[in-house]
Amino acid sequence: MAEVILGKDVSAEVYAELRTRIERLKSKGVTPGLAVVLVGDDPASQVYVRKKGEMCEELGMKSITIRMPADTTQEQLMAKVDELNKDDSIHGFLVQLPLPSHLDEEAVINAIDPNKDVDCFHPSNVGRVLIGNPDFLPATPAGVVQILIKAGVDVSGKHAVIVGRSNIVGKPMAAILVQKGAAADATVTIVHSHTKNLPEITRQADILIVAIGKPRFITADMVKDGAVVIDVGTNRVEDPTSPKGSRLVGDVDFDNVKEKASVITPVPGGVGPMTICMLMANAVKAAEKASEVKQ
Repeated sequence: MAEVILGKDVSAEVYAELRTRIERLKSKGVTPGLAVVLVGDDPASQVYVRKKGEMCEELGMKSITIRMPADTTQEQLMAKVDELNKDDSIHGFLVQLPLPSHLDEEAVINAIDPNKDVDCFHPSNVGRVLIGNPDFLPATPAGVVQILIKAGVDVSGKHAVIVGRSNIVGKPMAAILVQKGAAADATVTIVHSHTKNLPEITRQADILIVAIGKPRFITADMVKDGAVVIDVGTNRVEDPTSPKGSRLVGDVDFDNVKEKASVITPVPGGVGPMTICMLMANAVKAAEKASEVKQ
């Protein structure tokens, strides 16, 4: 039976450190500021944005949520990004994705000041992650790294297989694990929708990280005995027994895979809480960097 790692337990340690750093900044007259731009009324985005704001307040950070209508023009959104770039009280900000289809996400991301890009989506920050000299780490992959550390997983020399090649999780996760250093030095394989003999490769994984967006895609026969399994997927499936008629499940068949794995994360409650936690860490780091520049 696998050890189940909960994101709230891992994040508690990170938040304790962040509170100390925030108090240090405040003693210098600097309150870390995080802004989120939400365009439209996507329900999942609204929940996520609300949680970010609540955590900012809990940590004693400045939090701003800018809500813009779904028919916001590209020019209006770019003007808001420019305004936030110039606002010294905002140390980090993000534009919540996905955007309405008529808006150019790439242009918006490219317009964000890399020093305030706490989502780590700007090409210059993505490049810094790849070469192993990051200012920020993407929040979800950074959260996975913290989970591996908390679970006492020795990553060095291990075969890490990442299921999924998104710019948000799969690619940056590979870039982080392949670096030299703590919680890294892994041999990394990425598998995706065009991979041949995918189960054969996942069965080789010492560490299996899954972010493919397919409910319960990874079954027990696809996992090696004793593997570490990190489930990044979040999928809503029908469940007549639930009051809502549905529930959240991951990309891993948790109930069966936990019998083979040594360590596993659940959905919900695993990686999810770590994403907001590491976003807060990036915002505090941005404030620290800005404070050093001013001095």
